Amino acid sequence: MTTTLDPAPVQPSQRAAPRQRAFGLVVAAASVPMFMATLDNLVMTNALPVLHRDLGASVEELQWFVNAYTLAFAGAILLASALGDRFGRRTVFAIGIAVFGIGSVLAAVSTDPSQLIVARAVQGLGGAGIFPLSLALLSGGVAPERRPLAIGIWGGVSGLGVAVGPLVGGAIMEGWNWQAIFWLNVPIAILAIPFALWALRNDRGAGVRLDLIGAVMIAPSVVLLVHAIVRGNDDGWGSFGVIAELVAGLAFLAGFVAWQARASAPLMPLRLFRDRSFTVTNIAGFGFSFGTFGAIFLLIQYMQVVQGASPWEAAVRTTPWTLAPMVIAPLAGLLAPRVGTRLLMVVGLVMQATALIWLAAILGLDTPYAAMVAPFVIAGVGMGLVFAPSATALLATLGIVDHAKASGVNSTVREIGLALGTAVLTAIFLGAGGELVPDLYVEAARPAVFVGGIVLVISAIAALWLPSGRGLESHARGRNTP
Repeated sequence: MTTTLDPAPVQPSQRAAPRQRAFGLVVAAASVPMFMATLDNLVMTNALPVLHRDLGASVEELQWFVNAYTLAFAGAILLASALGDRFGRRTVFAIGIAVFGIGSVLAAVSTDPSQLIVARAVQGLGGAGIFPLSLALLSGGVAPERRPLAIGIWGGVSGLGVAVGPLVGGAIMEGWNWQAIFWLNVPIAILAIPFALWALRNDRGAGVRLDLIGAVMIAPSVVLLVHAIVRGNDDGWGSFGVIAELVAGLAFLAGFVAWQARASAPLMPLRLFRDRSFTVTNIAGFGFSFGTFGAIFLLIQYMQVVQGASPWEAAVRTTPWTLAPMVIAPLAGLLAPRVGTRLLMVVGLVMQATALIWLAAILGLDTPYAAMVAPFVIAGVGMGLVFAPSATALLATLGIVDHAKASGVNSTVREIGLALGTAVLTAIFLGAGGELVPDLYVEAARPAVFVGGIVLVISAIAALWLPSGRGLESHARGRNTP
């Protein structure tokens, strides 16, 4: 007779830690969905003149093809980060991929501008579950000493999305039709979900109650402010509707900040802003997105409206700009622990500002493409110097338990910057009499692109307040060990 003894209960401290997948698998699983979403945004920007022609979309509706995504993204991203902390970051990440794929299908079958705007909003909700959790899953899924390299590769993948987005969009629209730019996302999403579930750990943050009040307050504040800017030229900046939306948006924003100061489990913990690196990175990130992507919105259309390029030709012409981040971002990620994030980000923002001001000065009806190559290269190198170091600086002195919310705050700030940048620079363009015809386009685009450059100058000045020195990242490794 054999006696079977029950094993002693395993104490929580004795349980084996979740098995960590190979470095390359973790980086790929976290980065591919982010690449898909980045690619889609740049493809959309390059498709705007075609959508104007095929769907009869107005300039304001073209803005909303971009802003519907960014506003839904910005309004939901803090909630998605909190859901990831509570129910598992991998779980919410996979749901975000699925929602993005569904939004892509809805976009592909759209037959009028209103349907496409709604579909883009659904994509934005999916993107809210992808971007911040991608960085948090990556940071928690690799060894601390390899984290700077992982973030550098992650930044390079983001740069690759910037690089090939216009090229893919141009090739697809010339070979097929604009609907194919959205169908492309569906197989990627289908493959990315099981890959993420297998390769990534389902890390959680603090298991606290969800801040639903905060979520309800942040979304309308962003939507109202951007919508007021978009309609300001048509309705008049002194009209009751525009003023009412601006006041209501600011009131919601003030209420959100006040609530975050007293909430027991805030979506955006204000204590994070006591960290100088975190705060300055967000200020610089807002200005970077505002100036850079607001200008890109106008410059890609300049290639087609004024210079007569096809979508593919416009994409090829911008490659000196868009290809550079793919190469520079990983190198910047490796350099950040050696030279510090401040130097890289300040230089990158100055280069980006220089390029936009240069472009604003030379834009004309007969500007040769060769004259634009040098500022495009400078802009691309500058963009690459900002991508990875900003992600490193954001998390450098925060504990790993805060990574999802910190990344969520940064992604929200960047998307608000993108939405406001597109809205404000387009408002400047329209206010200067801009239309989608060559001569009126040029005269109105110059001041808009110039303002984008000035915003980047201000961002570079703000980045000077980042902590200096090469020991920052090594200090962070000690604090952030899982």
